[in-house]
Amino acid sequence: MNHDGKFLEAFKKHVPEYSAQYCWELWKEVPFNFYITRTRQTKLGDFRYRRDRKVQTITINHDLNRFQFLITYIHEVAHFRAFEKYGLNIKPHGAEWKATFRILLSPLLNESVFPKDILIPLKRHMVNPKASSGADLFLSKAVKHYDENKKPDVSLLADITPGEVFELQGRKFQKELTRRTRVLCQEIKTGKKYLISAHAEVKKV
Repeated sequence: MNHDGKFLEAFKKHVPEYSAQYCWELWKEVPFNFYITRTRQTKLGDFRYRRDRKVQTITINHDLNRFQFLITYIHEVAHFRAFEKYGLNIKPHGAEWKATFRILLSPLLNESVFPKDILIPLKRHMVNPKASSGADLFLSKAVKHYDENKKPDVSLLADITPGEVFELQGRKFQKELTRRTRVLCQEIKTGKKYLISAHAEVKKV
């Protein structure tokens, strides 16, 4: 199988059926190195423009569900295309990236690609897309609903009741106030207060 065929097969495996060809065509139009990587806690995908590289590189975590993988892929391709078109002095998530992201995702905003419960918050999200789809709590919850490897004792911090104790990366916290996309929490052991993302996956204690 040639390089093109391998990429198309990879897309068929990782994104919704009716979007695989489109994803492959985006790569074919302006090629880049594309790697499906191990799980990374801090990011779903990655793109950094390297001046010293002729061919740029995009990476996406291997364990994302099909809908999250697709949104992340288009998000990263939009970075690549925006830098190619507007140069390197633009803000990573500025107006140029937002416009590019909207253009690239718009052909996919239909029910043959996304189920309705994702499509509604996704369309709302795309009016003014954020640096991460995870920063949009409604969209993040809708997408996570389709995770195949959901753990029964894991919840989103947003769904934990204030006053409840939870565990994150082996440390215990008590939930206090929610401030837009972040939650003020107190670490039980030290008494220190931290702002933690509302869509962080935590373990109920």
